[in-house]
Amino acid sequence: MPPILVVTGLLILSNIFMTFAWYGHLKDLAEKPWYVAVVVSWLIAFFEYVLQVPANRYGNAHKFELGQLKILQEIITLGVFVPFSVYYMQKPISLNFVWAGLCMCGAVYFIFRT
Repeated sequence: MPPILVVTGLLILSNIFMTFAWYGHLKDLAEKPWYVAVVVSWLIAFFEYVLQVPANRYGNAHKFELGQLKILQEIITLGVFVPFSVYYMQKPISLNFVWAGLCMCGAVYFIFRT
């Protein structure tokens, strides 16, 4: 399997965990004390790191530059966050998501061009 697919797949899975760790408590634990949300978020974030660290190490071993790994991570973050926001958090999507996505696509272009 091409390294870009391995790295991207691991980062997508990592971002799913990250998004729930960072924002899921706003819906699911809103009535709980903040420290409960912290503990639950840390437990979820553990699985984020179990996937993210190998993704970055694998990418680095296959000659991805640090900036490339970071920009890839950011565009995946937006790609995971938008469906999470719309479907899980029940928030409307705005045109700002489109503009932000286009800006990030530009960032991907510039960081990956050789």
